[in-house]
Amino acid sequence: MKTLLTGFNRFGNGEANPSQLVVENLRVKSAGATDWIAEVLRTEFAEAGRRIVELIREHRPERIICLGFNAAGESIHLERVALNLDDTEQPDNAGARHAGKRIVEDGPLAYWSTLPIEGMREALLRRGIPAAISNHAGTYVCNHVFYVARHEVETLGLDCACGFIHLPSLERMPLKMMMEAVEVCAGFS
Repeated sequence: MKTLLTGFNRFGNGEANPSQLVVENLRVKSAGATDWIAEVLRTEFAEAGRRIVELIREHRPERIICLGFNAAGESIHLERVALNLDDTEQPDNAGARHAGKRIVEDGPLAYWSTLPIEGMREALLRRGIPAAISNHAGTYVCNHVFYVARHEVETLGLDCACGFIHLPSLERMPLKMMMEAVEVCAGFS
């Protein structure tokens, strides 16, 4: 099964983004695998949205797992819904601020994750990895990429499971455990 895995680079002057570290480490681990595409996106609304569409069109994956960083999170958060909304006071890495802006003007208000998040959560908990289901991915660049990816999958009519996972900080969960969590989720869906 061809899997597209994305994460984000560090934003602002913040701490290391664990989604970037997980993607980079899993890319090295899966080097040479033709069914695994792993890429770090820039933490920018426009560029990340453009790039996820490009990756989906080029690779036509059967599964898309987008990763992001939730500094306040204490566990792996499997996101249920992507909102058609960018709304933040904090600028992205390109300096863009989006307040109350629809991502796709004529798009639906939301898309549900098509990953089997309930089963993924149970699989993670059985491994002793703290995990929870969160109702939406916020309104920053993470949600933007999740929404754009789901919209592109629908637009192209792909038979593709697509969703978003937020990772906690490295202070709250070791990188090795986060990598295991993502591998469990990729193998489960």
